[in-house]
Amino acid sequence: MRIVRCTDKGYEKNLRPLNRRSAPEPAVRKVVADIFTAIAKDGDKALLHFTEKFGGPKLASARLRVTDAEIESALDTLPAKVRKAILAARANVLTFAKASLRESWFTKNKQGAIVGERFDPFRRVGIYIPGGTAPLVSSAVMTCTLAQAASVPEIVAVTPAAKDGCVHPALLAALRLCGATEIYRVGGAQAIAALALGTKTIAPVAKLFGPGNAYVVEAKRQAVGLCSIDLLPGPSEVLVIADEFANPDWIAADLLAQAEHGHGSMAVLLTPSAMLLDAVTTAVEQQAAQSARPDFLKEALKNSLLVQVRDLDEAIALTNAFAAEHVSIATKNPGEIASELFTTGAIFLGGISPVVGGDFLAGPSHELPTGGAGKSFAGLTVDQFQRRTSIVRFDEDSLRKSLPYLNTFSEIEGLDAHGRSAAIRLSKRATKRRK
Repeated sequence: MRIVRCTDKGYEKNLRPLNRRSAPEPAVRKVVADIFTAIAKDGDKALLHFTEKFGGPKLASARLRVTDAEIESALDTLPAKVRKAILAARANVLTFAKASLRESWFTKNKQGAIVGERFDPFRRVGIYIPGGTAPLVSSAVMTCTLAQAASVPEIVAVTPAAKDGCVHPALLAALRLCGATEIYRVGGAQAIAALALGTKTIAPVAKLFGPGNAYVVEAKRQAVGLCSIDLLPGPSEVLVIADEFANPDWIAADLLAQAEHGHGSMAVLLTPSAMLLDAVTTAVEQQAAQSARPDFLKEALKNSLLVQVRDLDEAIALTNAFAAEHVSIATKNPGEIASELFTTGAIFLGGISPVVGGDFLAGPSHELPTGGAGKSFAGLTVDQFQRRTSIVRFDEDSLRKSLPYLNTFSEIEGLDAHGRSAAIRLSKRATKRRK
């Protein structure tokens, strides 16, 4: 962990890295671009090649899709307490999602034309579920459930398989329980490229969803234009704003909970209290020694930053500049601070509110922007699975009332055919023919 205090020489310079914008590393950008080029040319062959090259199993095209038999077996052997937890989380996420679905609406404008918006589910979406170090069952719940709530008919999940080609049965069960209609045992940037471009085995999708590492995030960025994306969610982050009233053990626990995701994860504490900073430092060291994933914590804690700020106003400014995925406000008046945060993925009010509650159960999706992307992206919501279409319907009376304005715009912009395309519908001959 790095510790920075407002009394340090070069304090402001040490904090400059906290002012972030999401941007890919050039080397990552090139690797991903090469993957897209190869998959566009060779489809399944390139997908299988990159899967093995980057540490995944050696597969044949016929084994890319997880079979119904595998999924049924996973459901049959799912421990009762795991099923109960998945369904409890799904219920909360589904309730939250249904409350924020957009509904079609229609009205009349000033000239009497009918105008409105129609919202339809995307017909086919791709959802990336990270794998490798742990089966992220919660990510299946927090993404597929929203697609299901929006009535998306084809929900395609991709997730890395183990070396033997198997996907963790609890993850398979969660994917099916939360609505996945197809599951493929591939991950990485190559899986994103396959979903965006399509291959012989995997049909292309209209929109991509889901978190991942730097290569997955960059693949989603490069997929724009081939399809749509939700946001840019990468390695996990947490930032805690705390005052002298906060519990250092609780803060340390939140910092470590996000750090245990490993490489690329980041944990930050901002507090004006030197005493609290010292207490959190000690608590982190003590709790880290109890971890079942010490190697992952060690890697992530290299990126962690504990800062003694001048005051809470400075903490707020730094938090908005950092644009963290999760912000925990462990202060006497958390609501006042929350009202001044505008770039955060999710806010947890009060020290008693653990970030893990949002990760696993509360209701809002835990897929949130990272790496500074919160300055331009919000977290995943159900309406992102809906496609908007505007609707316009004139009748003769409303078109007649609109014509003077249409003609004026046509004249100003020098587009006479535009005006004529409206006027021709109101000519005597057209009216007579219509009758």
